[in-house]
Amino acid sequence: MTDRSHGISPDRLADDALRRELAHLHETRHDTVLGGSESALRAHTERMLALEQEFLHRFPEAGAPDPMRTRAGSRESAGQPVRGRDRG
Repeated sequence: MTDRSHGISPDRLADDALRRELAHLHETRHDTVLGGSESALRAHTERMLALEQEFLHRFPEAGAPDPMRTRAGSRESAGQPVRGRDRG
């Protein structure tokens, strides 16, 4: 018998269902952290990480950092030289 206590396996969800479940978990995260039991928080975290991992696997471009949120991009925008270790 399959354990479905944490929902359908992320790799079996359609794209729209994956996005919907991930959004819902992000919406409920704060309440789970503040008011959930230790086991509820653990289950929430495991499910959230599994959904996020599957999302980034399917949509890697969605997880790429905005260049302005990296050190190199910020320095480049400010006209400062970009150091070697900050690239990428």
